[in-house]
Amino acid sequence: MTFTKILQGQKDENWALPIMFSLCLDLRKLATKADLQLDKKEKPHEMLEKSADLLMGFFRICVGDSRCSTEDSKRWGILNLTNQLFKIYFKVNKLHLLKPLIRVIESSNLKDMYPISQRVTYKYFVGQQQMFQSKFQIAEENLTFAFHHCHKGSKKNKQLILIFLITVKMVLGEIPSMFLLRKYELMQFAEIAKAVKDGDLLRFGNALEANEDFFIKWGIRLVLEKLKTIIYRNLFKKVYLLFQTHIIPISAFKDALNFKKEYENDEEIDEEETMCILSNLIHENKMKGYISFQHMKIVLSKQNAFPSLSTSDFSVGNVRVFECKQICQPPDKSFKGYSSVSSFLFIN
Repeated sequence: MTFTKILQGQKDENWALPIMFSLCLDLRKLATKADLQLDKKEKPHEMLEKSADLLMGFFRICVGDSRCSTEDSKRWGILNLTNQLFKIYFKVNKLHLLKPLIRVIESSNLKDMYPISQRVTYKYFVGQQQMFQSKFQIAEENLTFAFHHCHKGSKKNKQLILIFLITVKMVLGEIPSMFLLRKYELMQFAEIAKAVKDGDLLRFGNALEANEDFFIKWGIRLVLEKLKTIIYRNLFKKVYLLFQTHIIPISAFKDALNFKKEYENDEEIDEEETMCILSNLIHENKMKGYISFQHMKIVLSKQNAFPSLSTSDFSVGNVRVFECKQICQPPDKSFKGYSSVSSFLFIN
């Protein structure tokens, strides 16, 4: 008799869940090693995908156990299995398979009662998935929860969470402090942060190129490209402050873009491309004004021409240093691993 049938045959009891957890963990690790040894180019993750099918069998058994009391329910095993499946689906790059799992967890009456370690892992993976779907606000909430509730002694896990949390926060207009980057050995983001703050396209391009392997490894290279919108906004604000007038020639913004191009060998940006960039910034409410095509000038609002990013598509505030706990629901301080150390700088 297989363990699946034994688990399925149990009524009103869940004592076998720890055994199931151990079996599933060993199965996933064994499948990973088997794929490395087989080294199949056509199906590089064949064993891992087969292990996912077996884990889904356990998952269905646990989900279906809804008639017994909460204390004896096998539904306590759902989140552990979900996390194991998350690790597999991220490895084999099948993120579309996460949706039904997330739907089950979010509809469960136990979702806030699972062990904190399992909830941290779940929030970490869900935050990643939402980041890749450009749902940055929700991604920030999940990753912030994971960071706050990760055990204070697990520096490596906190570092992994911060790789994605820093990326999401920068897209939302928040810059990490150098203290945070040094503490968690994430200085790969240092030049990126400075470039965004200063509106420096050349520094941004050099920073991406210098740390490209790191950013590609963690799948955030394309997400970081979204920071260019904020860099354009900060660069154009400098032009506005330099001219001290609300009517500025398009050529002034074009010259600013070409003064420090993203890559030195790039072709010069012309006025049409400059107007496209300006139009996008106005559309996203990062600039207030309109373009006069007849006079080739931009007419900016006399009041608050460059709104704080909190009033545009990104949810941030004024320039100040803050701790993560100030922008999300307060974590459970009774948890002994509670820690709130990260600081970010808002962009004005």
